Amino acid sequence: MAVPQVNKKFLSELEAMGFPPAWATRALHHSGNSNIEAAVNWIVDHENDPDINQMPLYIQVPVNIEIEASEPSYITEQVKIKAQELRDRARREKEEEKEKVEREKEKERIRGGKELLEEKRMAEESERKRFLALRKVEKEEQKRARDKIRQKLQQDKAERRGRLGLPPEGPASLKSTTPIMQEEKNSVPVWSATLPSIATKAELMRDCLRSLKRNHMDDDAKVKRAFLTLLIYVRNVANNPNEEKYRKIRLSNPAFRDRVGKLKEGIEFLEHCGFERDEGGEFLFFPRDKVDMEVLRSAGNLLNSAITNPFFGLLSK
Repeated sequence: MAVPQVNKKFLSELEAMGFPPAWATRALHHSGNSNIEAAVNWIVDHENDPDINQMPLYIQVPVNIEIEASEPSYITEQVKIKAQELRDRARREKEEEKEKVEREKEKERIRGGKELLEEKRMAEESERKRFLALRKVEKEEQKRARDKIRQKLQQDKAERRGRLGLPPEGPASLKSTTPIMQEEKNSVPVWSATLPSIATKAELMRDCLRSLKRNHMDDDAKVKRAFLTLLIYVRNVANNPNEEKYRKIRLSNPAFRDRVGKLKEGIEFLEHCGFERDEGGEFLFFPRDKVDMEVLRSAGNLLNSAITNPFFGLLSK
């Protein structure tokens, strides 16, 4: 395959007029290399051919043939005008094609921006729903904890009345006490003054965990490690209340100091659970007679919530 031989002089003149080599070669080949005007006329008629920009190739015998013009080359004014029109048209088409490509790019950019904004909106909406769901779960946990505490207080009260030989309280007596409690808003209820408030302990423990997370927000790994360590201590006492080794913590223990001991909130949490410092300040000790399963269960629930809820400690009370 070879490029057909054309009049080199005509080819140079057509290229000088602004026509691509492929156009000029095709035009001269198909117009018989007769003259410039014939070649320009051929380009006018075939400028929209699909292969106009491809260099023509033909099977030829490799013979060195020099094609000369049969007559002098005269470029008329009409040929120049046609050539200029072709160049202008080609330039306009090129600019239009470029503008079209730019418009498509802009449309794609706008469409991509809209999709990105929609994805961001959906992600924010999903995060908001997740936040609300977690908040709802936390409120339900708090309500269940309060209900358990209230039930425990009622049971303890009924047991004390039984030990004192008093009849159990009926609905009428409960109703009769309600107005008194409402009238004496500034007074402390009798049961809260005489019984250790598990609800108060739960709130104190929750405050400790919240403070721990807020004060060390820059180190999530440290906070989570502390929560997990506290949960292990609480579970060990709850599962083995009669084993002294689970109710005794050496404050100088390196593992304990690294995970909990250096955090004052962690020590306070253990003390709210029931651990006490010994006289020498060397150990935290949990007296067997002070082990309260309800308190430990409440502590475990709080720690589980702190570990699994990413918003724990960041929400208002």
